[in-house]
Amino acid sequence: MITKEQFQRELDIIISNAIREDVGDGDHSSLACIPSTATGRAKLLVKEDGVIAGVEFAKMVLNYVDPTLEVQVCIEDGTPVKIGDIILYISGNSQSILKAERLMLNSMQRMSAIATKTKFFADLLEGTNTVILDTRKTTPGVRAIEKWAVKIGGGGNHRFALYDMIMLKDNHIDFAGGIKEAIEKTNQYLKDNNRDLKIIVEARSIDEVKQILACENVYRILLDNFDYAMTREAVALIGDQCQTESSGNIDETTVREYALCGVNYVSSGALTHSVHNMDLSLKAVV
Repeated sequence: MITKEQFQRELDIIISNAIREDVGDGDHSSLACIPSTATGRAKLLVKEDGVIAGVEFAKMVLNYVDPTLEVQVCIEDGTPVKIGDIILYISGNSQSILKAERLMLNSMQRMSAIATKTKFFADLLEGTNTVILDTRKTTPGVRAIEKWAVKIGGGGNHRFALYDMIMLKDNHIDFAGGIKEAIEKTNQYLKDNNRDLKIIVEARSIDEVKQILACENVYRILLDNFDYAMTREAVALIGDQCQTESSGNIDETTVREYALCGVNYVSSGALTHSVHNMDLSLKAVV
């Protein structure tokens, strides 16, 4: 997985690029009617029930825009919230507050929606030993905050990107000439390049599970679009040789049943690609 330093670098890039995109050569609405020395206070309001996420990211945004802004946090990341709750207060330069407003709201609304959906799935898995995972089906350019939100909601991150874990899917296997060939070539690649990366291999059938188990250095087998009976058979076959993950057809009606088949993980792209942003609002305190 990526390091804390790499992750922070991704967050810094998101913030700087988003401010570049939104502010350009200046917030002329604020510059036109608010004195540069004016100060004020604003509150972040919840307008929809859910799980709040992005408070710590909002603090990073505010610090980037103006390090002199003061933030009073009332509700921390990962907390269930209801309409009317106040998440935080911001005090300081009025122009700076307005410059940061949209990036802060857009990010927190998206992150809170993801955290809320992840918490819903995590609750469905309560009492099992299975963890809900995200995927790489994220919004281009803001993957770091979306995967952060999954963790806030009680889920786990799959790999972050193509560079921090190897995942041999159907196309890799077919292009490489088969499962054995794909895994052997991958192990040789890791050795030749002195890289220590975990290998996940996708299986489309019980026969492919058997082929994977005959190979070395496989960290996890991803059971793609298996039904419940096939999943139970695969889990029994794999035993403790490597980790197991169910993927495909994972939704609120199936996730617990797949977990009860004994897999270590279930993954769902819907955690990040199919959410409706949670409604939040920033209002001046006057």
